[in-house]
Amino acid sequence: MVGPHVKEQNALKTTKRFSLRNDKIKRQLAPYLFVLPNFLIFFIFIVVPAFVGLFYSFTDFDGLSDINFIGFENYQKAFTSSEYWKIFGNTFIYALAVVPLIFVCSLGIANLLIKEIRAKGFFRAIFYWPTMISAIIVGLTWKWIFGDSFGIVNYLLESIGLTPIKWLSDPFFAKISVIIGTVWARIGFFMVIFMAGLQSIPTSYYEAAQIDGASRFKMFWNITVPLLKPTSLLVLILLLIESFKQYPLVLALTGGGPAKETTFLVQYIYEYSFEKGELGYASAMSVILFFVIAIFTIIQFKWTRGGRIE
Repeated sequence: MVGPHVKEQNALKTTKRFSLRNDKIKRQLAPYLFVLPNFLIFFIFIVVPAFVGLFYSFTDFDGLSDINFIGFENYQKAFTSSEYWKIFGNTFIYALAVVPLIFVCSLGIANLLIKEIRAKGFFRAIFYWPTMISAIIVGLTWKWIFGDSFGIVNYLLESIGLTPIKWLSDPFFAKISVIIGTVWARIGFFMVIFMAGLQSIPTSYYEAAQIDGASRFKMFWNITVPLLKPTSLLVLILLLIESFKQYPLVLALTGGGPAKETTFLVQYIYEYSFEKGELGYASAMSVILFFVIAIFTIIQFKWTRGGRIE
């Protein structure tokens, strides 16, 4: 016979065991509960629309009529369209110019502003300030600067006896104007990322290199560059995605002209979806853009081996 005291002890042990198990489950579930709201937002507003867009890309959906499945006709139309390839080329050339320019400039400025210089905080604020301005406002500002007939630059050129430049009506100079506006607007954001990466490098490495008599260039190339690879990879990926998604700044500055020379993929997709009503074709171009960005991102990861360039 088991006495009441033993039964009470067994009951207490069972209660304690269940309590410990419940505490363990709560600890395991707590992180997921914190992440759940963000996951739901991401799923509802990103994942679901992405799959809906993928479905529309195989249809002739125009937003009003019945949806008819047409297979790969939209993709075939895109790949055989000379205008689409022109727009794709515009976007690629723009990315090819903007990504290295912003990368080099933001890294150089960050490297200067982490040192003990006078008015360091002031210069940091000045370089970061453009990132807080709306892209539309940035585009309008540079349109006022580069305007063919009313721009400040042409006014200064005329005042010293030089011929004004058709900044926004000449295809070549229109692209240059867009690149300059983008670089000015985005340097500050990536400067902050580089500053965080540079400040995480232990100063003891530089002190040891100084004792060995290494020059500044050797310290930068042999210490800063290798230890900054994860940050550099992040910056490159973000820059690539931003450059292929550029739209509001260009719309405000050039409107995509002249003759679509500064029209990029996102603006082209917008025109077909909301102005021409060809949502199925626009969805197909969006899917192509997604895979292009994904391919370039995978190439960067493979090239750097997850942040370790070999």
